[in-house]
Amino acid sequence: MTVYLYVLDTLADWELGYATAELNSGRFFKQDAPGVALQTVGVSKEPIRTMGGLTVLPDCTLEEMVVSETSVLLLPGANTWSDPKQSAVIAKVKELLSVGATVCAICGATVALAEAGLLNQRPHTSNGPGFLEMFAPDYQGQRFYVDEPAVADQNLLTAAGTGGLQLAKQLIDRLGVFEANTLEAWYEYYRTGEPRYFYALMQSLQR
Repeated sequence: MTVYLYVLDTLADWELGYATAELNSGRFFKQDAPGVALQTVGVSKEPIRTMGGLTVLPDCTLEEMVVSETSVLLLPGANTWSDPKQSAVIAKVKELLSVGATVCAICGATVALAEAGLLNQRPHTSNGPGFLEMFAPDYQGQRFYVDEPAVADQNLLTAAGTGGLQLAKQLIDRLGVFEANTLEAWYEYYRTGEPRYFYALMQSLQR
């Protein structure tokens, strides 16, 4: 299974950190979990600069992505989603969704999907009611908007900029790489910071 993280200038470093760290490290994976390869993907292989000032060199281009039902594409927030060159990744999103691949969009990435009409007919969320109307003039999906940190609708997962943890939980659950009790303890520990959940997480890993 390949998980692609789309990288673009001003990428919001923190928003997908929970998801990428766990999927890349596999530290809490169950014994029979499928293998996961995390790759960064860009419009080109030119380096990008994140909002936090980190330089990222894409592993591959959009054209080199494998499009299959097991592919996953993560779309982070950024201040550059309105750049016309992002139309290439939106075309790839449509292709991936059509074959049943998983697409996750958070914060500013939801605006790009909304503007492309991809949120008009399915449950989704973003940075609060009215946010998408403000930044995506062509958005017509108001009746499908759900005011939650993260929303999963089959193979499309969306989240507010503050919903990175919830989005990671939904994605990990969809991919089936954690045991159910491991996922719950992991989520509750990072949500609350309570030590009892850390011990529950460690106990869930005992084979």
